[in-house]
Amino acid sequence: MPLALLALTVSAFAIGTTEFVIVGLIPTIATDLAVSLPSAGLLVSLYALGVAVGAPVLTALTGRVPRKALLLGLMALFTAGNLLAWQAPGYGPLIVARVLTGLAHGVFFSIGSTIATSLVPKDKAAGAIATMFTGLTVALVTGVPLGTFIGQHFGWRETFLAVSALGLVAFVASLIAVPRGIPHAPPASLRQQARVLTQPRLLLVYAKTAIGYGGSFIPFTFLAPILQDVAGFSQGAVAWVLLAYGVSVAVGNVWGGRLADRQGPIPALRLIFAALAGVLFLLTFTAHSPWLVVLTVLAWGAVAFGNVPGLQLYVVRQAERFEPQAVDVASGLNIAAFNLGIAGAAWGGGLIVQHLGLLHTPWIGAAVVLLALALTQLSGRLDGRGSPSRSAVTVASSC
Repeated sequence: MPLALLALTVSAFAIGTTEFVIVGLIPTIATDLAVSLPSAGLLVSLYALGVAVGAPVLTALTGRVPRKALLLGLMALFTAGNLLAWQAPGYGPLIVARVLTGLAHGVFFSIGSTIATSLVPKDKAAGAIATMFTGLTVALVTGVPLGTFIGQHFGWRETFLAVSALGLVAFVASLIAVPRGIPHAPPASLRQQARVLTQPRLLLVYAKTAIGYGGSFIPFTFLAPILQDVAGFSQGAVAWVLLAYGVSVAVGNVWGGRLADRQGPIPALRLIFAALAGVLFLLTFTAHSPWLVVLTVLAWGAVAFGNVPGLQLYVVRQAERFEPQAVDVASGLNIAAFNLGIAGAAWGGGLIVQHLGLLHTPWIGAAVVLLALALTQLSGRLDGRGSPSRSAVTVASSC
Protein backbone atom coordinates (compact mmCIF):
# COMPACT_ATOMS: atom_id res chain seq x y z
CA MET A 1 0.00 0.00 0.00
CA PRO A 2 1.44 3.45 -0.90
CA LEU A 3 2.21 5.40 2.27
CA ALA A 4 0.22 8.35 0.94
CA LEU A 5 -2.84 6.11 0.67
CA LEU A 6 -2.28 4.96 4.25
CA ALA A 7 -2.15 8.59 5.39
CA LEU A 8 -5.45 9.26 3.62
CA THR A 9 -6.93 6.28 5.43
CA VAL A 10 -5.76 7.60 8.81
CA SER A 11 -7.35 10.97 8.09
CA ALA A 12 -10.55 9.27 6.95
CA PHE A 13 -10.60 7.40 10.25
CA ALA A 14 -10.49 10.64 12.24
CA ILE A 15 -13.16 12.26 10.07
CA GLY A 16 -15.35 9.17 10.13
CA THR A 17 -15.25 9.06 13.91
CA THR A 18 -16.53 12.61 14.32
CA GLU A 19 -19.15 12.13 11.60
CA PHE A 20 -20.73 8.96 12.97
CA VAL A 21 -20.08 9.14 16.72
CA ILE A 22 -22.93 11.63 17.02
CA VAL A 23 -25.37 8.79 16.24
CA GLY A 24 -24.50 7.02 19.49
CA LEU A 25 -24.56 10.28 21.44
CA ILE A 26 -27.93 11.65 20.29
CA PRO A 27 -29.87 10.49 23.38
CA THR A 28 -27.09 11.77 25.69
CA ILE A 29 -26.84 15.18 24.00
CA ALA A 30 -30.63 15.56 23.86
CA THR A 31 -30.85 14.96 27.62
CA ASP A 32 -27.89 17.18 28.53
CA LEU A 33 -28.93 20.13 26.35
CA ALA A 34 -32.66 19.66 27.03
CA VAL A 35 -33.63 19.32 23.36
CA SER A 36 -35.81 16.75 21.60
CA LEU A 37 -34.50 13.71 19.74
CA PRO A 38 -35.36 15.26 16.34
CA SER A 39 -33.49 18.45 17.35
CA ALA A 40 -30.46 16.42 18.38
CA GLY A 41 -30.77 14.57 15.08
CA LEU A 42 -30.35 17.90 13.29
CA LEU A 43 -26.69 17.80 14.39
CA VAL A 44 -26.35 15.03 11.80
CA SER A 45 -28.19 17.07 9.14
CA LEU A 46 -26.24 20.28 9.71
CA TYR A 47 -22.89 18.48 9.66
CA ALA A 48 -23.91 16.90 6.38
CA LEU A 49 -24.90 20.28 4.97
CA GLY A 50 -21.43 21.57 5.88
CA VAL A 51 -19.99 18.68 3.90
CA ALA A 52 -22.35 19.35 1.00
CA VAL A 53 -21.22 22.99 0.81
CA GLY A 54 -17.56 22.26 1.43
CA ALA A 55 -17.22 19.51 -1.16
CA PRO A 56 -18.09 21.40 -4.36
CA VAL A 57 -17.55 25.03 -3.35
CA LEU A 58 -14.31 24.78 -1.37
CA THR A 59 -12.93 22.10 -3.69
CA ALA A 60 -13.33 24.53 -6.58
CA LEU A 61 -11.90 27.49 -4.65
CA THR A 62 -8.84 25.51 -3.57
CA GLY A 63 -8.16 24.00 -6.99
CA ARG A 64 -4.73 25.65 -7.32
CA VAL A 65 -3.54 24.82 -3.80
CA PRO A 66 -0.92 22.02 -3.67
CA ARG A 67 -2.56 18.81 -2.51
CA LYS A 68 -0.34 18.25 0.52
CA ALA A 69 -0.75 21.82 1.79
CA LEU A 70 -4.50 21.53 1.31
CA LEU A 71 -4.68 18.23 3.20
CA LEU A 72 -2.76 19.71 6.13
CA GLY A 73 -5.00 22.77 6.20
CA LEU A 74 -8.11 20.59 6.17
CA MET A 75 -6.92 18.49 9.10
CA ALA A 76 -6.08 21.68 11.03
CA LEU A 77 -9.61 23.01 10.42
CA PHE A 78 -11.07 19.64 11.39
CA THR A 79 -9.15 19.63 14.68
CA ALA A 80 -10.17 23.21 15.47
CA GLY A 81 -13.84 22.41 14.82
CA ASN A 82 -13.79 19.50 17.24
CA LEU A 83 -12.07 21.61 19.89
CA LEU A 84 -14.88 24.13 19.49
CA ALA A 85 -17.43 21.32 19.97
CA TRP A 86 -15.59 20.29 23.14
CA GLN A 87 -15.96 23.82 24.55
CA ALA A 88 -19.43 24.55 23.11
CA PRO A 89 -21.56 26.07 25.90
CA GLY A 90 -24.87 25.16 24.25
CA TYR A 91 -26.75 23.85 21.25
CA GLY A 92 -26.04 26.84 18.96
CA PRO A 93 -22.22 26.79 19.26
CA LEU A 94 -22.29 23.02 18.87
CA ILE A 95 -24.07 23.48 15.54
CA VAL A 96 -21.35 25.92 14.42
CA ALA A 97 -18.65 23.43 15.38
CA ARG A 98 -20.36 20.65 13.45
CA VAL A 99 -20.67 22.79 10.32
CA LEU A 100 -16.95 23.73 10.48
CA THR A 101 -15.84 20.12 10.70
CA GLY A 102 -18.27 19.27 7.92
CA LEU A 103 -16.60 21.81 5.64
CA ALA A 104 -13.24 20.09 6.15
CA HIS A 105 -14.82 16.70 5.59
CA GLY A 106 -16.30 17.68 2.23
CA VAL A 107 -13.07 18.87 0.65
CA PHE A 108 -11.04 15.99 2.10
CA PHE A 109 -13.10 13.23 0.50
CA SER A 110 -13.47 15.20 -2.72
CA ILE A 111 -9.72 15.44 -3.36
CA GLY A 112 -8.92 12.24 -1.50
CA SER A 113 -10.78 10.08 -4.01
CA THR A 114 -8.91 11.49 -6.97
CA ILE A 115 -5.56 11.30 -5.13
CA ALA A 116 -6.23 7.67 -4.17
CA THR A 117 -6.97 6.65 -7.76
CA SER A 118 -3.76 8.36 -8.96
CA LEU A 119 -1.64 6.23 -6.64
CA VAL A 120 -2.56 2.85 -8.14
CA PRO A 121 -3.08 1.21 -11.57
CA LYS A 122 -6.39 1.97 -13.24
CA ASP A 123 -7.78 -1.53 -12.67
CA LYS A 124 -7.29 -1.06 -8.91
CA ALA A 125 -9.04 2.32 -8.74
CA ALA A 126 -12.15 1.14 -6.91
CA GLY A 127 -9.97 -0.83 -4.50
CA ALA A 128 -7.91 2.29 -3.74
CA ILE A 129 -11.05 4.30 -3.01
CA ALA A 130 -12.32 1.44 -0.86
CA THR A 131 -9.01 1.41 1.04
CA MET A 132 -9.28 5.11 1.80
CA PHE A 133 -12.92 4.71 2.86
CA THR A 134 -11.81 1.85 5.08
CA GLY A 135 -10.82 4.65 7.45
CA LEU A 136 -14.53 5.39 7.77
CA THR A 137 -15.38 1.77 8.39
CA VAL A 138 -12.60 1.30 10.94
CA ALA A 139 -13.97 4.41 12.66
CA LEU A 140 -17.31 2.63 12.86
CA VAL A 141 -15.60 -0.46 14.31
CA THR A 142 -13.47 1.31 16.93
CA GLY A 143 -13.87 5.10 17.00
CA VAL A 144 -17.66 5.28 17.19
CA PRO A 145 -18.17 2.65 19.91
CA LEU A 146 -15.27 4.05 21.93
CA GLY A 147 -16.50 7.62 21.44
CA THR A 148 -20.00 6.54 22.49
CA PHE A 149 -18.56 4.87 25.59
CA ILE A 150 -16.59 8.02 26.48
CA GLY A 151 -19.65 10.20 25.96
CA GLN A 152 -21.88 8.01 28.10
CA HIS A 153 -19.40 7.70 30.99
CA PHE A 154 -17.43 10.96 30.96
CA GLY A 155 -19.66 13.34 29.00
CA TRP A 156 -20.22 13.96 25.31
CA ARG A 157 -17.82 16.93 25.33
CA GLU A 158 -14.92 14.63 26.18
CA THR A 159 -15.75 12.60 23.09
CA PHE A 160 -15.00 15.62 20.91
CA LEU A 161 -11.78 16.26 22.82
CA ALA A 162 -10.70 12.71 22.00
CA VAL A 163 -11.62 13.24 18.35
CA SER A 164 -9.46 16.39 18.34
CA ALA A 165 -6.52 14.21 19.34
CA LEU A 166 -7.30 11.92 16.39
CA GLY A 167 -7.25 14.98 14.13
CA LEU A 168 -3.78 15.85 15.38
CA VAL A 169 -2.55 12.31 14.67
CA ALA A 170 -4.00 12.52 11.16
CA PHE A 171 -2.27 15.88 10.61
CA VAL A 172 1.10 14.39 11.56
CA ALA A 173 0.49 11.31 9.37
CA SER A 174 -0.21 13.54 6.36
CA LEU A 175 2.80 15.71 7.13
CA ILE A 176 5.11 12.68 7.16
CA ALA A 177 3.67 10.35 4.54
CA VAL A 178 2.01 12.46 1.84
CA PRO A 179 4.58 13.51 -0.77
CA ARG A 180 4.86 16.98 -2.21
CA GLY A 181 3.98 17.61 -5.81
CA ILE A 182 1.06 15.20 -6.08
CA PRO A 183 -0.22 15.65 -9.65
CA HIS A 184 -3.73 16.92 -10.10
CA ALA A 185 -5.73 18.32 -12.96
CA PRO A 186 -5.67 22.09 -13.48
CA PRO A 187 -8.60 23.77 -11.73
CA ALA A 188 -11.71 23.94 -13.84
CA SER A 189 -12.97 27.29 -15.00
CA LEU A 190 -16.20 28.63 -13.56
CA ARG A 191 -17.90 27.77 -16.82
CA GLN A 192 -16.63 24.19 -16.67
CA GLN A 193 -17.73 23.88 -13.07
CA ALA A 194 -21.20 25.12 -13.92
CA ARG A 195 -21.40 22.63 -16.80
CA VAL A 196 -21.06 19.76 -14.34
CA LEU A 197 -24.44 20.76 -12.88
CA THR A 198 -26.00 20.85 -16.34
CA GLN A 199 -24.75 17.41 -17.42
CA PRO A 200 -27.75 15.08 -17.13
CA ARG A 201 -25.69 11.89 -16.83
CA LEU A 202 -23.82 13.29 -13.83
CA LEU A 203 -27.03 14.61 -12.28
CA LEU A 204 -28.42 11.09 -12.53
CA VAL A 205 -25.43 9.74 -10.58
CA TYR A 206 -25.84 12.42 -7.91
CA ALA A 207 -29.52 11.59 -7.57
CA LYS A 208 -28.96 7.91 -6.92
CA THR A 209 -26.07 8.72 -4.58
CA ALA A 210 -28.20 11.03 -2.46
CA ILE A 211 -31.26 8.79 -2.51
CA GLY A 212 -29.47 5.48 -2.00
CA TYR A 213 -27.19 6.68 0.78
CA GLY A 214 -29.90 8.78 2.38
CA GLY A 215 -32.37 5.92 2.53
CA SER A 216 -30.07 4.01 4.87
CA PHE A 217 -29.59 7.03 7.10
CA ILE A 218 -33.30 7.51 7.79
CA PRO A 219 -33.20 4.69 10.37
CA PHE A 220 -29.43 4.88 11.06
CA THR A 221 -29.71 8.40 12.53
CA PHE A 222 -32.05 7.00 15.17
CA LEU A 223 -30.42 3.60 15.62
CA ALA A 224 -29.47 4.26 19.25
CA PRO A 225 -33.06 5.19 20.27
CA ILE A 226 -34.37 2.16 18.36
CA LEU A 227 -31.98 -0.12 20.22
CA GLN A 228 -32.82 1.42 23.60
CA ASP A 229 -36.53 2.20 23.33
CA VAL A 230 -37.71 -0.63 21.05
CA ALA A 231 -35.26 -3.52 21.42
CA GLY A 232 -34.72 -2.84 25.13
CA PHE A 233 -30.92 -2.57 25.17
CA SER A 234 -29.26 -0.69 28.00
CA GLN A 235 -27.36 2.48 27.22
CA GLY A 236 -24.04 0.71 27.67
CA ALA A 237 -25.02 -2.18 25.38
CA VAL A 238 -25.66 0.21 22.48
CA ALA A 239 -21.91 0.77 22.08
CA TRP A 240 -21.41 -2.99 21.66
CA VAL A 241 -24.09 -3.21 18.99
CA LEU A 242 -22.47 -0.28 17.18
CA LEU A 243 -19.16 -2.15 17.40
CA ALA A 244 -20.74 -5.21 15.75
CA TYR A 245 -22.25 -2.95 13.08
CA GLY A 246 -18.86 -1.36 12.42
CA VAL A 247 -17.13 -4.74 12.00
CA SER A 248 -19.75 -5.73 9.47
CA VAL A 249 -19.37 -2.42 7.63
CA ALA A 250 -15.59 -2.91 7.37
CA VAL A 251 -16.12 -6.26 5.66
CA GLY A 252 -18.86 -4.92 3.41
CA ASN A 253 -16.83 -1.90 2.29
CA VAL A 254 -13.94 -4.05 1.07
CA TRP A 255 -16.35 -6.49 -0.55
CA GLY A 256 -18.16 -3.65 -2.29
CA GLY A 257 -14.91 -2.25 -3.71
CA ARG A 258 -13.82 -5.65 -5.03
CA LEU A 259 -17.26 -6.27 -6.48
CA ALA A 260 -17.16 -2.94 -8.34
CA ASP A 261 -13.68 -3.70 -9.68
CA ARG A 262 -14.69 -7.20 -10.80
CA GLN A 263 -18.20 -6.67 -12.19
CA GLY A 264 -18.26 -2.92 -12.79
CA PRO A 265 -20.04 -0.22 -10.77
CA ILE A 266 -23.57 -0.70 -12.13
CA PRO A 267 -23.92 -4.48 -11.53
CA ALA A 268 -22.38 -4.05 -8.09
CA LEU A 269 -24.75 -1.22 -7.19
CA ARG A 270 -27.78 -3.20 -8.36
CA LEU A 271 -26.93 -6.04 -6.00
CA ILE A 272 -26.03 -3.82 -3.04
CA PHE A 273 -29.09 -1.54 -3.27
CA ALA A 274 -31.44 -4.54 -3.55
CA ALA A 275 -29.87 -6.21 -0.50
CA LEU A 276 -29.92 -2.95 1.49
CA ALA A 277 -33.62 -2.37 0.82
CA GLY A 278 -34.41 -5.91 1.92
CA VAL A 279 -32.47 -5.62 5.17
CA LEU A 280 -34.04 -2.28 6.10
CA PHE A 281 -37.52 -3.66 5.48
CA LEU A 282 -36.67 -6.66 7.66
CA LEU A 283 -35.55 -4.36 10.50
CA THR A 284 -39.14 -3.17 10.87
CA PHE A 285 -40.11 -6.65 12.07
CA THR A 286 -36.98 -7.65 14.02
CA ALA A 287 -36.52 -4.47 16.05
CA HIS A 288 -38.47 -5.82 19.05
CA SER A 289 -36.21 -8.87 19.50
CA PRO A 290 -32.72 -8.17 20.92
CA TRP A 291 -31.13 -11.16 19.16
CA LEU A 292 -32.91 -10.71 15.86
CA VAL A 293 -32.19 -7.00 15.75
CA VAL A 294 -28.46 -7.65 16.29
CA LEU A 295 -28.45 -10.13 13.39
CA THR A 296 -30.31 -7.62 11.24
CA VAL A 297 -27.88 -4.84 12.17
CA LEU A 298 -24.98 -7.12 11.16
CA ALA A 299 -26.59 -7.77 7.79
CA TRP A 300 -27.30 -4.05 7.43
CA GLY A 301 -23.67 -3.16 8.05
CA ALA A 302 -22.51 -5.62 5.39
CA VAL A 303 -24.32 -3.65 2.66
CA ALA A 304 -24.76 -0.17 4.14
CA PHE A 305 -21.45 1.28 2.88
CA GLY A 306 -20.68 -1.25 0.15
CA ASN A 307 -22.16 1.15 -2.40
CA VAL A 308 -19.63 3.93 -1.67
CA PRO A 309 -16.68 2.69 -3.79
CA GLY A 310 -18.94 1.88 -6.73
CA LEU A 311 -20.73 5.22 -6.63
CA GLN A 312 -17.51 7.22 -6.33
CA LEU A 313 -15.74 5.25 -9.08
CA TYR A 314 -18.78 5.60 -11.33
CA VAL A 315 -18.97 9.36 -10.98
CA VAL A 316 -15.24 9.70 -11.74
CA ARG A 317 -15.66 7.58 -14.89
CA GLN A 318 -18.73 9.52 -15.97
CA ALA A 319 -16.91 12.81 -15.39
CA GLU A 320 -13.91 11.60 -17.42
CA ARG A 321 -16.35 10.82 -20.22
CA PHE A 322 -18.59 13.88 -20.18
CA GLU A 323 -16.64 16.64 -18.33
CA PRO A 324 -12.93 15.63 -18.35
CA GLN A 325 -11.76 19.11 -17.34
CA ALA A 326 -13.77 19.07 -14.12
CA VAL A 327 -13.23 15.61 -12.63
CA ASP A 328 -12.32 16.99 -9.17
CA VAL A 329 -15.41 19.18 -9.13
CA ALA A 330 -17.60 16.29 -10.26
CA SER A 331 -16.12 14.10 -7.53
CA GLY A 332 -16.72 16.84 -4.98
CA LEU A 333 -20.33 17.17 -6.04
CA ASN A 334 -20.81 13.45 -5.46
CA ILE A 335 -19.48 13.87 -1.91
CA ALA A 336 -22.01 16.68 -1.61
CA ALA A 337 -24.72 14.34 -2.88
CA PHE A 338 -23.82 11.73 -0.25
CA ASN A 339 -24.23 14.32 2.45
CA LEU A 340 -27.32 16.00 1.06
CA GLY A 341 -28.80 12.53 1.27
CA ILE A 342 -27.69 12.24 4.90
CA ALA A 343 -28.99 15.73 5.72
CA GLY A 344 -32.37 15.05 4.15
CA ALA A 345 -32.56 11.61 5.77
CA ALA A 346 -31.78 12.89 9.26
CA TRP A 347 -34.29 15.73 8.88
CA GLY A 348 -36.94 13.49 7.33
CA GLY A 349 -36.25 10.78 9.88
CA GLY A 350 -36.88 13.31 12.63
CA LEU A 351 -40.28 14.10 11.14
CA ILE A 352 -41.07 10.40 10.88
CA VAL A 353 -40.14 9.85 14.53
CA GLN A 354 -42.15 12.87 15.61
CA HIS A 355 -45.33 12.09 13.68
CA LEU A 356 -45.28 8.31 13.10
CA GLY A 357 -42.77 6.74 15.48
CA LEU A 358 -39.32 5.14 15.48
CA LEU A 359 -40.38 1.88 13.84
CA HIS A 360 -41.55 3.61 10.68
CA THR A 361 -38.02 4.75 9.82
CA PRO A 362 -36.72 1.35 8.56
CA TRP A 363 -39.44 0.53 6.02
CA ILE A 364 -39.57 4.09 4.71
CA GLY A 365 -35.79 3.96 4.33
CA ALA A 366 -36.17 0.71 2.37
CA ALA A 367 -38.65 2.35 0.00
CA VAL A 368 -36.21 5.22 -0.63
CA VAL A 369 -33.38 2.77 -1.40
CA LEU A 370 -35.61 1.01 -3.94
CA LEU A 371 -35.88 4.33 -5.78
CA ALA A 372 -32.07 4.44 -5.95
CA LEU A 373 -32.14 0.91 -7.38
CA ALA A 374 -34.52 2.07 -10.11
CA LEU A 375 -32.17 4.96 -10.98
CA THR A 376 -29.26 2.51 -11.12
CA GLN A 377 -31.20 0.37 -13.59
CA LEU A 378 -31.76 3.48 -15.69
CA SER A 379 -28.05 4.33 -15.62
CA GLY A 380 -27.19 0.84 -16.80
CA ARG A 381 -29.59 1.09 -19.73
CA LEU A 382 -28.17 4.45 -20.77
CA ASP A 383 -24.62 3.11 -20.56
CA GLY A 384 -25.67 0.20 -22.78
CA ARG A 385 -26.77 2.61 -25.48
CA GLY A 386 -23.26 4.07 -25.74
CA SER A 387 -23.42 7.86 -26.04
CA PRO A 388 -27.07 8.89 -26.32
CA SER A 389 -28.06 12.33 -27.39
CA ARG A 390 -28.13 15.03 -24.75
CA SER A 391 -31.86 15.62 -25.21
CA ALA A 392 -32.68 11.94 -24.74
CA VAL A 393 -30.62 11.75 -21.61
CA THR A 394 -32.25 14.88 -20.29
CA VAL A 395 -35.66 13.27 -20.63
CA ALA A 396 -34.46 10.01 -19.06
CA SER A 397 -32.76 11.68 -16.12
CA SER A 398 -35.89 13.62 -15.27
CA CYS A 399 -37.95 10.45 -14.88
